[in-house]
Amino acid sequence: MAIFIILGRFTQEGITKIKETPQQFEAAKKVAESIGGSIKEFYYTMGRYDFVSITEAPSYETMMKGLLTVGGTGMIRTETLQAIPIEKVEDIIKDLP
Repeated sequence: MAIFIILGRFTQEGITKIKETPQQFEAAKKVAESIGGSIKEFYYTMGRYDFVSITEAPSYETMMKGLLTVGGTGMIRTETLQAIPIEKVEDIIKDLP
């Protein structure tokens, strides 16, 4: 499973409908499950981003499908980072010339 860190912001519509956030989060969890993934952790944050999510998905293609589905609500904008576990990076480093 690929790991993704999603940095999100509420749009103006998202702020206007902020009381719907719990239902939107449940819907996002269902979208993640529908693509074969899951939301592992989710935090509301203060500062540049309104929330951070650590999510697993089978591939970046399926992650994109999920993000476009959730983003289609018009309530959030996201910036997504693919995360690589340290063990995998250690293996990559070992193979460096």
